[in-house]
Amino acid sequence: MLKRVFVAPDPGRTRLRFAARAVLGIGLAVAVCGAAGHSLPGAVTGGLAALLALFTVMDPTVRGQLVTTVLLPVAGLPVLAVAAGLHDHPVARDLAFLAVVGAGVYARRWGPRGHSLGVFAFMTFFVAQFLHTTTGQLAEVSAAVLLSVLTAAVVRFGAWCYERRLPAAAAPAVLGGGGLDRVTTRQAVQATAGAGFALVVGQMVSGERWYWAVGATWWVFVNTASRGETLVRGFRRVLGTVLGIGLAALVVVPLHGAALPTAVLVAVCVFGIFYTAAVSYTWMMLWVTLLATALYGLLGVLVPEVPGVPGVSGVPGVPGLLALRIGETAVGALGAWLAVLFVLPVTTHAVTDAWIQRALRCVHACTAEAAARLAGTAGADPAPRVAELEQLLGRVRLSVAPLVHPLNPMRGRKRRARQVLALLDDCAREIRGLVAVAADPEASHDERLAAACRRVELAVEALIDDGADTAPRVAPAHPRPTAAEAALTHLHALEHTLAELAAPLRAPSGSPLVGA
Repeated sequence: MLKRVFVAPDPGRTRLRFAARAVLGIGLAVAVCGAAGHSLPGAVTGGLAALLALFTVMDPTVRGQLVTTVLLPVAGLPVLAVAAGLHDHPVARDLAFLAVVGAGVYARRWGPRGHSLGVFAFMTFFVAQFLHTTTGQLAEVSAAVLLSVLTAAVVRFGAWCYERRLPAAAAPAVLGGGGLDRVTTRQAVQATAGAGFALVVGQMVSGERWYWAVGATWWVFVNTASRGETLVRGFRRVLGTVLGIGLAALVVVPLHGAALPTAVLVAVCVFGIFYTAAVSYTWMMLWVTLLATALYGLLGVLVPEVPGVPGVSGVPGVPGLLALRIGETAVGALGAWLAVLFVLPVTTHAVTDAWIQRALRCVHACTAEAAARLAGTAGADPAPRVAELEQLLGRVRLSVAPLVHPLNPMRGRKRRARQVLALLDDCAREIRGLVAVAADPEASHDERLAAACRRVELAVEALIDDGADTAPRVAPAHPRPTAAEAALTHLHALEHTLAELAAPLRAPSGSPLVGA
């Protein structure tokens, strides 16, 4: 886990810039709220709104990111008004919260923008519970949200828009076809059911902090599509929370809510959240837990434990509060696990197979574009396809994660899953090499290129054809010192890799990956 964070590559220092900009944007948003005269709860709300604006908006283009950022208050402020208005009506509040959960997950069918707006709407309701927002505070809190989102947008799109110098990221559409036609609908039902369980049990555990359980269920469902992914993500959330609580007891509690050191700690936590999110969910949750505990310290909730006294004004002391955080997180994770196991379950195999087939089709498209480029076809450009392939392979790794997890006791499935991942990475490497050769102006048309590309296309078609019963045939390479020789080398290596993929992908039912 340590290696994944501190040794993970950061091409172009993108994660570093992402995290540094977040600290700047959120810090400036809180400062603007303070200058506008907002109270501490208002400034906290504004800071969290800025965090969401900088963290969740992931459209493939800068223009799309700007539009989504502008729409965040449109989605969040009505939800905030509902949450504040229902503060004194627990039953109606709970039903509204579950409706927001379902709608927020369902919105993912509209891609990155729907995902961002759904997350912002949910977190707006969540923050209202976190700060016990009432209608009397609604005007101030709404103004803080608007100011903070505006400030975050100025930083992201004006002062430090490093994305303008990067190629547009590919954004694969949500899975469709076969049993996954309505995967977002399934997830919306699952998330609502899991959140309902978490809400009821969470309130039995604590009438004050029950929303922690609902929040845990929600975030376990983010970026997951199968029961295996959800189970692993729930485990990592609990583990990250436990580690974060342990660190908070050592770092946050001794501060006693002191403003300056706590503010510095909050900045460190924000940086940690943004820097580790892409490489380790456990580490991200550690920083999120530390941040939440630091905010509680600022708000005066962390009070010393007094022997024989449950706390001040009914609030549990520090050890009790931190233990409660772990308990509610476990309840939320359990709710998510039960939902994906028993409510419209989607198997890990079904999701993994769908993403692998999409990745192989992308290999097919990359090869065709590269061949057209080498043949001199005007407008042929394989670069966008390569970017899409990287995105798809990332999604394959996420879907296979439950199978290669260290706690997975099924060694056969683990070994086969790792073999598939390694071969797909080999495919990607050869595709990148082929595209680099195609970009060379000295590379010219060679009659062997068309034949080799066609063999690659047939190999891919054989792999994604469920009815195929023969492995793709690989023709031997005949090296010649021509400008296209490098392209042929990559194509032949790609053929061999696709041939090797046939064995793990075509294993009969009951084999390591099937039915996972």
